[in-house]
Amino acid sequence: MTLEEFESQTREELEQTLNQLQAATLLIAELTTQISQTGRTVQVLSHHIETFVTEQRSQ
Repeated sequence: MTLEEFESQTREELEQTLNQLQAATLLIAELTTQISQTGRTVQVLSHHIETFVTEQRSQ
């Protein structure tokens, strides 16, 4: 393997690795957003349940 071939192969592998890291970072950001949305939905659902239980107790 020549120095040029080594440099080219190394460059390609680094580029592929950086692309994979970028994709993973984007997926993590998307997952974080989905987790936050799910948390808000659970809070709303919890509030609805509490309201329902309170109304049922007062009847």
